[in-house]
Amino acid sequence: MSDTPVTTPVSFAEFPAVTTAEWQARLARDLKGQDPATLRWPLPDGFSVEPFYHREALAALGGAPAPLPHPVSPWLNVPSLNVPAGDGRAQIDQAREALARGADGIHFVLTDASAFAVHYLVEQLPLAKAFIGYTTPTDPDLLLSQLVDAAPGTALRGFLRFVPGQAPEGGELADHRPVLRRCVKLCSGMPEFRTLAVNGAFFGNRGATATQQIAFSLNTAAALLAELPNEEISTAQVAAALHVHVAVMPSYFLEIAKLRALRRLWATLLHAFGLPATLNAGLRIHATTATWTQTTLDPHTNLLRHTTEAMSAVLGGADSLSVAPFDNLFADANEFSSRLARNLSVLLREESGLGRVQDPAAGSYFVETLTDQLAQEAWVVFQRMEAAGGLPRVRGQMLDEIKAVATETFRRIASGQQVVVGTNRFQNPNEQFSFHPKKLLRSAEFDVTRAAYPTEVLRLATALHFERREKKSKRAAVVLLGTNTNQVILETFVQMLQPHERPEIAASHPPGTLSLLYSTPEEATLMYATPEQFQKFARFIYQIPTEKQHFIPPALLSSDMATLHEAVRVFGFHEMKVQGYTTEEVLARLQGR
Repeated sequence: MSDTPVTTPVSFAEFPAVTTAEWQARLARDLKGQDPATLRWPLPDGFSVEPFYHREALAALGGAPAPLPHPVSPWLNVPSLNVPAGDGRAQIDQAREALARGADGIHFVLTDASAFAVHYLVEQLPLAKAFIGYTTPTDPDLLLSQLVDAAPGTALRGFLRFVPGQAPEGGELADHRPVLRRCVKLCSGMPEFRTLAVNGAFFGNRGATATQQIAFSLNTAAALLAELPNEEISTAQVAAALHVHVAVMPSYFLEIAKLRALRRLWATLLHAFGLPATLNAGLRIHATTATWTQTTLDPHTNLLRHTTEAMSAVLGGADSLSVAPFDNLFADANEFSSRLARNLSVLLREESGLGRVQDPAAGSYFVETLTDQLAQEAWVVFQRMEAAGGLPRVRGQMLDEIKAVATETFRRIASGQQVVVGTNRFQNPNEQFSFHPKKLLRSAEFDVTRAAYPTEVLRLATALHFERREKKSKRAAVVLLGTNTNQVILETFVQMLQPHERPEIAASHPPGTLSLLYSTPEEATLMYATPEQFQKFARFIYQIPTEKQHFIPPALLSSDMATLHEAVRVFGFHEMKVQGYTTEEVLARLQGR
């Protein structure tokens, strides 16, 4: 007798089919007369998601779209390691340990490629098998040459991402075309190593909408496809060398659809350049959990964000995934948080089985419709940017449009319309920081571009002020709260007042100025200043000579009280008033005191 179980057909014949009209009638009844349109979910992208979808949704798309081409194997688990100035031997040792404990590859983010210990890397890591990525701000061709020379005959696997500055890779293309062409030629016989990056994460981690991330990624790819080919390198070779980096946010279904829409539009872009559709199947997408949505307050909530981000990435079709440690905003690399980040991907693959299904969202009424909407909207934005001249000409316009969206996000977080768990809602009132706020705010590496930063910095600065007052410190401090924190102060303070005690709050300070907190042991004062005033103030406090042009002030500046008080007066800082309340009362209420 065979031990093979007999397959039983699955049938739902006992459940009667329900039409769209019947669903709508039931919805209207449950809402007790309320308009079902109130359940629509408006997206920052400019369109809304319906409260439910039915089979007609696929009919509107012309039938169920074909499943998207996905990798045959499950996604690769590729943790990132930051390599500070130096040879990186310690990080190479960490990479070896990670590969032995569940990682499939490593992404080295280099500070100085010329100093990286390439020969030690070749000795310690199996380059023929492991998937190794490299991000470098300088000398990508030199790094690749060293890798090829140190491992002769080895076909590398992984990617190279050249980040020449604070700009999208296509934004400063003219000066780097020869370097990028050399990179393509060096790895022309290595189909598993991609040398040209389309860095969509650059846009996502500055607050861009899903539509903008897709569109601007396509603009970057179009610039590379248009500018790099010459008599030695064909357009097809450039396309084969491209891969895309994306930052995945916590909005679960939207992010699944974002990756699917990107893959769908990639085929359209290749077609526009006269390239064969078979190249689309070779697109490699490297996904990372977003920095834009991370927080320092109640930081274990980052674990939950990373979980939904990782699931969206792999269900959306990412080929490789980097999950950041939950505490990387404020803590040095450590085994505990790194192991949790590494094992998240392992758990999703080994225990949840998410790698066993190809394009699992295919056929979903909701996700297919959302994919189609994102693709249509993104293609319109892409074409608008190309009509305006494409990258690098439209770089400034791109950043302005992202800034407008990010500013609106800051406003929604300040007003409580957009919830950041543990930061502006559901806070832990007894939270004890596992980091030193003063050290964090003084660090030049502290990420101040994130969505939660205006709320965070106010909380951290307030805590420092009360600590300084209790200890009767003889020093004073000025904390840079940023351009959006004033909105947090006003919106949050209004919400905390009882209706009968809400006075009319004074108008916010002039547009374009920065919010500051001037703190002494005796009192705190909310102030504002122009960026130029704050730059001169910081240079004076730190004695930075004017001939040193590149100087980024830290968020926290401290000095003796007399010096700081005089500097605040001389450099023209102005007090910001919340009518009827002292700054101490405002801060106490914001801290829940």
